[in-house]
Amino acid sequence: MRVTFVAVGWEQLSVSLLSAMAKRRGHEVSLAYSVSLFNDRSHLNIPGLSRIFDDRQDVMAAIQRQRPDVIAFSALSANYQWMLGIAAESKALFPRVKTVFGGVHPSAVPQRVLARPQVDYVCVGEGDVAFPMILDAIEKGDFAGPIPNTRYLSPTGATVRGPQAGFVQDLDALPAYDKELWEEHIPLGDYYITMASRGCPYRCTFCFNNFFAQLPDKRSGRYVRQRSPEHIMGELRLAKRRYNPRMIEFFDDVFTLDKKWLKSFLDAYKDEINIPFQCFTHVNYIDDDVGRWLSEAGCFASQIGVQSLDDEYKRKTVKRYERTADVEKTVKIFRKYKIRAKFDHMFGLPGEDIEAQEAARKFYADHPPYSIQTYWTNFFPGTQMMRQAQDLGLLSAEGAQRLNEGLDYDVYTNNNKHIDRQKIRAYKAYEITFKLMPHLPKWMRRRLNPQAIRKWPAPVCTLVSFMSDVCVGLMKLSPDHILYARYYLYHIRKFCCKRLGWPVRPATKRADGQRAVHAPPKRDNVSPEMLAVK
Repeated sequence: MRVTFVAVGWEQLSVSLLSAMAKRRGHEVSLAYSVSLFNDRSHLNIPGLSRIFDDRQDVMAAIQRQRPDVIAFSALSANYQWMLGIAAESKALFPRVKTVFGGVHPSAVPQRVLARPQVDYVCVGEGDVAFPMILDAIEKGDFAGPIPNTRYLSPTGATVRGPQAGFVQDLDALPAYDKELWEEHIPLGDYYITMASRGCPYRCTFCFNNFFAQLPDKRSGRYVRQRSPEHIMGELRLAKRRYNPRMIEFFDDVFTLDKKWLKSFLDAYKDEINIPFQCFTHVNYIDDDVGRWLSEAGCFASQIGVQSLDDEYKRKTVKRYERTADVEKTVKIFRKYKIRAKFDHMFGLPGEDIEAQEAARKFYADHPPYSIQTYWTNFFPGTQMMRQAQDLGLLSAEGAQRLNEGLDYDVYTNNNKHIDRQKIRAYKAYEITFKLMPHLPKWMRRRLNPQAIRKWPAPVCTLVSFMSDVCVGLMKLSPDHILYARYYLYHIRKFCCKRLGWPVRPATKRADGQRAVHAPPKRDNVSPEMLAVK
């Protein structure tokens, strides 16, 4: 069968893995990709420019050219409605095409998603077992019974709900990510992403892990699972030979979780790969040994979720149990080993006093990380924080319905009458303060006054916040900013050339000098343990 994945904004590792599994089962796999310039649902949203560079017609042209039997979507709340639109247009073109929706948003509200006429199958939770079985059933025309982690409608309109199986325990049994799928669109020679583990030991109330870990019908096995060092080294050897990337990023929730595993992997990485890398981690899993090992292996930066520096509030409301002293310790260790500590800080956490921002300002003035990346709290379907926001009156019943439908995903807007305008102004002032603070000398950090910034008009605050982030990043030659700029410049040029009918080279130039070559298809061997619901 012909299978098309639809993706938007950046590479999705879940799509890369499911593509590899589909190819191994003999299916022909393609990608319909939207760059979504200036509305990438992540860092940049400029509505006027996003309309100019709208590439929806390119996505539909790719689907029309590929003539798929199955179209698969891995949806977040931010892109769910856009994907529904693509699915509806695709079914108008090809009435017999089947659509499969999976990802975080469908896993949170599967019945709502299944109620959409353009959705045929919903995968809830991890799709390693479910997706190949869905493809087999579509190919054979045989949906006689339920499929694990899957919901669909019977001919009578009744929902067929498969058992919600436990999480796949042996990650080494899964194929390597299909990176060839992205070579036309993503510069894999600049930036290569992967994961060495799945799952997070924490259940922060704002995060999808808050509900995702509880999806199985019965508790079965571990939620946090790791690939063996040799398994991921095999992937990275191939990546180095094929793409020779300038930088690697590990997208694990907590990359440094297991010290024994980490030491074994980093020793091998340093000897064989030796490419600069960055990772995500947590202050409770950083000590002097870990800092030294990371540095010696080539780690130049690590992203850490701090979110708030009100310890009591975090413990009671967010289910975060680290202390401010642990954050301070991590800053010192990373500074000692010349690793850039990139902190995430959240504004608008429900029930947090504005005084918490002042406490954070004082801490950052004395213990500045390399950068402070600020985020506005969003309330995502299925999470405990969404219920907390409703209880506190920050989110109306109508607002919750819109979030569940993916119609909104940013609640801190002028349209939300339940949000205190003055509090938003205070947050914007602290946002500028925090972004500038790590790049100023100590005497200026202590004197930087958010109260003065509060007097600025809101559009000025937004512009200054954006420009300070961009200018500081480029002035300091931040790899993240440079790669982001290169990616945007390439796709702006590509967009213009396509409109003029001019050819454009693929985003990735293979280091081995070869074009993408697909391996001969073969059947997956799915172990009984992967299918078991215990």
